[in-house]
Amino acid sequence: ASETAFGIESVIPAGTPLEEVVDRTRVLGKERMFRIGVRVLSDTVSAKDAGAAFSDLAALLLARLHAAVKTDVSAGHGGLAGGKSAVIAMGKLGGREMTAASDLDLIVVYDAEPGAEFSSGPRPLSVSQYYTRLTQRLIASVTAPTAEGVLYEVDMRLRPSGSKGPVATSLASFETYHRESAWTWEKLALTRARAICGDSGLCTHLSEVIRRSLCVARDHDQSRADVLDMRKLMLAEQGPAGVWDIKRVRGGLVEVEFIAQTLQLLHAARHPSVLDCNTSASLARLMKEGVLERTSGHILIEASSLYHRVTQVLRLCVIGPYAPETSPAGLNRIVAGAAAAPDIARAEALLAETQARVSDVFDRLIGPAS
Repeated sequence: ASETAFGIESVIPAGTPLEEVVDRTRVLGKERMFRIGVRVLSDTVSAKDAGAAFSDLAALLLARLHAAVKTDVSAGHGGLAGGKSAVIAMGKLGGREMTAASDLDLIVVYDAEPGAEFSSGPRPLSVSQYYTRLTQRLIASVTAPTAEGVLYEVDMRLRPSGSKGPVATSLASFETYHRESAWTWEKLALTRARAICGDSGLCTHLSEVIRRSLCVARDHDQSRADVLDMRKLMLAEQGPAGVWDIKRVRGGLVEVEFIAQTLQLLHAARHPSVLDCNTSASLARLMKEGVLERTSGHILIEASSLYHRVTQVLRLCVIGPYAPETSPAGLNRIVAGAAAAPDIARAEALLAETQARVSDVFDRLIGPAS
């Protein structure tokens, strides 16, 4: 997607002051999200294309905010020799699978010339302080409530060392961490990581770092055991989940994603072409390479499509859990239509059947989760 397609370059031209960029991104973002949502509800855009559109919009808005924050920090604290930064998208944004209610999972990575110690401005900062300040302002520019509301919620917990680590990560630390210290769940998350804005050279380098990190040979049994332990822990902590808890229920979206991510980790060393940030695309690549048999692959791809179709509608129409028995008939018709079912009862039956099939695939490929 281009800036022209979303009207960003005309509404927020380069050089717009940060305060105005913050307000204009909210106005433009909400307007464009509304348009995408209307197309979802009118069934004039597929769930896949809607996910890509929501994600591309978020990436372009982030790029504008990152550029404005960078200019603002430079004005107050000067520049750094060889200083550059980039934003890595994870999760739904990384996989181009966002909905109207998705938050942004982000990591900010920076680099500078060897020997660079302080910025050149009247209020100099050390390299780490400089990019901590930049990252904090970037997060605030996205999440701070203004007269135009909040743009997105942001989650930075997927950065190296999580909430215990620095809010901005140096390139050297990012490389070392994912080469030597990352846990299995962090490696799973990395399958959906992509650099979306910032210095183009750093983005290219990060893409290669991520690819190298994922293409390391792994102990298959231990990796499966780690993933199975994670899934069992999630199920124990969340309590019972019904058919309409599409993400968390046994056989739900989480298990489709875990299968795709785990198989990429296990086979990328020999088959690097299996890597793809998008869940359905990665499943198709895994089938093409012969590491995922076709029957299971089609079950998972069809399940992913069904889950995303229904989720796109629910995130637009419902705040909190969805319960057909207490929902308006009109909403139930829309949800059933998203499931390609004639009525809500048959939509629910289709979900239950699909979840049972996915559970069976997960138990065969990863291990019995229940």
